[in-house]
Amino acid sequence: MVSFVYRQPRIANHSQPFDPPLPGRNFNATLPTSRLFTQGNSKISGYGTQSSLSICTTANRLYSTAAAHDVQATPEPLKSSIELPESNADESRVAIGWPDGTWSRFHHFWLRDHCRCPHCFHPVTKQRMLDTFALPPSLYPKTVVSKPEGLEVTWPTSPPHVSVYPWQWLRHNSYDPRTEPMSIAGQSPPPPIQEKILWGSGIVRDPPTVAYEDVMSDDLAVLKWLEKIDQFGFCFVSGVPATTENTEKLITRINFIRHTQYGGFWDFTSDLAHGDTAYTNLALPAHTDNSYFTDPCGLQVFHLLSHERGTGGQTLLVDGFYAASILKELHPESYDLLSKILVPTHSAGDEDYLYRARPLSGNPILQHDPLNKDLLVQVRYANDHRSAMRNLHPSEVIPWYEALRNWNRCLTSSDSEFWVQLNAGTVVVVDNHRVLHGRSAFSGKRRMCGAYIGLDDWRAKLDALRGRFSSAGSQIKERSVWDVAF
Repeated sequence: MVSFVYRQPRIANHSQPFDPPLPGRNFNATLPTSRLFTQGNSKISGYGTQSSLSICTTANRLYSTAAAHDVQATPEPLKSSIELPESNADESRVAIGWPDGTWSRFHHFWLRDHCRCPHCFHPVTKQRMLDTFALPPSLYPKTVVSKPEGLEVTWPTSPPHVSVYPWQWLRHNSYDPRTEPMSIAGQSPPPPIQEKILWGSGIVRDPPTVAYEDVMSDDLAVLKWLEKIDQFGFCFVSGVPATTENTEKLITRINFIRHTQYGGFWDFTSDLAHGDTAYTNLALPAHTDNSYFTDPCGLQVFHLLSHERGTGGQTLLVDGFYAASILKELHPESYDLLSKILVPTHSAGDEDYLYRARPLSGNPILQHDPLNKDLLVQVRYANDHRSAMRNLHPSEVIPWYEALRNWNRCLTSSDSEFWVQLNAGTVVVVDNHRVLHGRSAFSGKRRMCGAYIGLDDWRAKLDALRGRFSSAGSQIKERSVWDVAF
């Protein structure tokens, strides 16, 4: 017999002031809006509720078709006595008192707009069906009740409309204030996303690696592969048959290949088939690809199929986030300039095309989360593709070039550079928004194949697999409409 510890439900009474919170709880208390994520030996500030991991909550409603509007899944049983969050309402907001003493506040209109019952949110397509603009600007609930499956809100329509918001979903989406994950009413928060690991040349001792036969036969192995890429910014795949066909099959285990001016799947040598230094035998400094695209590719895949009658051609990898953390520590003014100054870029080697990233004014080398200026999300850097720096203020010219020198010192430091000789049978996958790559000059004939995968495309696969598998590796059959990822 499952027992619940209920508090007396509070009913919204709009003729009286806001009901006070429980003794000992400060309604006006707020949580810090950020916490530190440790990344290697560096700490980067980030919001504590960034997890995009998918969960199924006890209030999920599962449907096989859109027509099954009246069928609800039985909530999973709770295994011990629980204390429900406190809920209350005034004229404009609903307040929820969490077990840790924190209070979250949600505007009535926001709650009604986020109802995910089958009439408001399509259970199959996971798209909104509610007409936001048909809702009255001023609306308030008839009743607000804390229940084991979530916050139940009855709206005063005819007939009354009932919305149930799972506790974990509300906690994850709390905006006043932002809140940290915690167990609530017997429901566990989603497992945290693994923190990014910053690395230098020492990664040579134990680089992230997966086996070809595993990722080709098991979706859980694909999840672990993508988790390594997400965590380290790159990953090797060992035991790959040295053919273009098998390499392409491996790539499409992630998602479809992105086509560019270089084609889709590449199979090339140093024959200058395109007007790019990559199609020569010259050395390439550390860079990210597609800096001249408005949306640079997300992943880049390389497989050296052969190298005949020659030497050299070692592959260079540099963790841009690690280099940036060193720059920020040693030269904070340089880090700030590279985060603000816009760098225009181009690709003009092919006569049929002239690529220039939008906006034409350029993009910063170091790009940060708009909501958290301390959270680095992208390194976009290829000095060879830099266009004329005509938008610099006169007072910025000398400091910017000095910042660029400091950045180059961080990238080319022996502590940052990871050199590896690729061989047939080993594929390397690189996060092009984080890890820079290059190569040493070479002689002889090298045959390389590979491809690009879009940022949204590989992240979509990662998020979908995270939603399919629980933290214990068991598979979840159906995506919930209350998935905290959206």
